[in-house]
Amino acid sequence: MPALPAAREPGRYRIALVCLGNICRSPTAHVVLESRLADAGLADRVEVASSGTGGWHVGNPMDPRAAATLTASGYDPSRHRARQYDATWPEAYDLVLVMDEANLADVGGRSDRVGMFRDLDPVDPGGAVPDPYYGGDDGFEEVLAMVERTSDAIVAALPSALRGTD
Repeated sequence: MPALPAAREPGRYRIALVCLGNICRSPTAHVVLESRLADAGLADRVEVASSGTGGWHVGNPMDPRAAATLTASGYDPSRHRARQYDATWPEAYDLVLVMDEANLADVGGRSDRVGMFRDLDPVDPGGAVPDPYYGGDDGFEEVLAMVERTSDAIVAALPSALRGTD
C-alpha cells in the first residue's frame, strides 16, 4: 500500500472523499471511514468530508439503498447530506480520494495529495469503486466490502501520516 502524504499540520489529518453525486460511493466511504477512525481512537485527530463533482443532489440524504446497506451492517448513515466538491479541497485537505477515473479528471487529476480511493485497497489496488446507482442491491454490498477493507488500510497508515512523516 502506498504511504499517505504527510499531514500539513502534525497531529491533525483531513481526508476528502469524492464521487459523482455524493449519494452512494463517497458517503458510504465517509460513514465507514469515520466509524473505523472512532474504533481506532483517531476520530478527534482525523476529519473526513465527502462530496460529489456534480451538484444535482446537494442537501439530500444518501441513496436509500446505500443507507440501507450501511444500516444492515451496523453503521449510521442518517447524518449525511450531499454536497458539491470545491476546487480548493486539494489545498485544504491532506488527502483527496476519488472513486473513479472520471472523478479524478473532474478534480483536476492525480497529484501528491489527490488519488484514487482504491489505490489504498489491500486486495485489489488501483481500480475504481464501481457506481452502484443503476444496479441492484448487490452493487451496494460490493461497494461496502471495498470501502471497509480500504478504510481499514487507510486507518492503519494514518499514524505515520499524522506525525508529519511519509
